[in-house]
Formats: sequence, structure tokens, C-alpha cells
Amino acid sequence: MKKITVLLAEDHDIVREGLHLLLELDGNFDVVGEAKNGREAIQLAQKLQPNVIVMDIAMPMLNGFEATRKIRIAAPDSKILILSAHADDEYVERMLAEGVTGYLVKQNSGQVFIEAIHKIAKGQPFFSPSIAKRLRDLKRRVLEHGGAATGLHLHQKLTAREAEVLQLVAEGHANKQIASLLGISIKTVEKHRQQVMDKLNIHETAGLTRHAIATGVIESCIQDTTDTTDTTE
Repeated sequence: MKKITVLLAEDHDIVREGLHLLLELDGNFDVVGEAKNGREAIQLAQKLQPNVIVMDIAMPMLNGFEATRKIRIAAPDSKILILSAHADDEYVERMLAEGVTGYLVKQNSGQVFIEAIHKIAKGQPFFSPSIAKRLRDLKRRVLEHGGAATGLHLHQKLTAREAEVLQLVAEGHANKQIASLLGISIKTVEKHRQQVMDKLNIHETAGLTRHAIATGVIESCIQDTTDTTDTTE
């Protein structure tokens, strides 16, 4: 029997190693790659074309929202399972809008995790029980109200590039570093940065950082040693 190929995208080593061990013990999976940030996840997904990608949301360099959007293009046949500590409706709805096949919260058991990957590999959606119930309730409400808008396709103020710049700014990278990472000019970075500030109506780096943390773009721990003053060098 051919094994299900899996790519793990998770920045916490102990979590990633634990997931790898669970999959190895099951015997039906082949972990073909591991990524510690969203950019690595995109590169490995494109190279390996795995059956299933297990994706965290809050990852450095590029978060799971933007990584998923790019992976849908780089590896269109790969199924994506979100495994996150965040279970708010906004997170679930946004990831569904990006085309993921399943969503688990990290509080679920290893048995549920294994079951999820088996089903997702077959193209069957799988959600944590609490999330599945909320989705059923939402669907029922939509039917009762004649298909009224549900918010599943959230309006995104920022373009994909602006979202990338926001995350890197919030993580403490200077404009020169961002330009190098994204392969664009410093002037273009400055333009995107200003557009982000204008769209969000936030005009200082500390505010952008708070916004990024509040919306799940980055984890608060990333900023522990970062100076939040503006730097353009």
C-alpha cells in the first residue's frame, strides 16, 4: 500500500517532532519534508508536491494565511490541514476561504490528528468537533435566511504583498532586510509600508505590531526582544 506523503509546516521544534513521531508510528505516512516558516513551506510544497500539508498559522517570515494562498498555486493537488492554537470563527472562515481541506485545534488528540490526515488525503473535509458544529450551525442559519452573506469570504484590506510586508515589519525587520527577503527595492518596501499604514489607519510600527499580534499574523513571543521604533536602514 502506497504511503501518504506529508509535509509538516510548524515553527515549534517540539511540536513538529511530536507530529513526525505520531505519523511514523502509524505506519501509513511518509513525512517527506519539514518547514519552520511559511517561506520554507512554499518552497518544499512546490518541490515535493505532498499529498497533505499540515500547516500552522502563526509562523515567522510568512504566516499560514499567506503561505496557504501561495501553496494553492505552487502545489494545487496538495490538501492542506490547518493545525492551530487559534479556533476563532475569523481564523476558520479565512482559512476556508483560502481553500484548506481541514482545520484542527492543537488541543485535539493524536488519534484525531491521524484520522484527519487519512480523510483529508482522500479529499474529505475534516474539522475539530467544536469547529464542525459551528460550521453546521452557520450553514443552517444561512439556509434559514435565504443564503444571506455569512462572512466566509472575508474582505481583505491588504494585498498579498502588503500582508507580507506587514508581517516582516511586525517581526522587527528593517526596510533594507525586507527588500532583500522579498527581492524588491527599498523604495518599493517603503511604498508598501505606507499603503499598509494608510489602509489600517495605523501610523507607527508599534501599532502595526499590535495589529499583527491581534489578528494572528505573528505570535506575541516573536516580539520579545524587538525594538518597535521605526528603522529604515
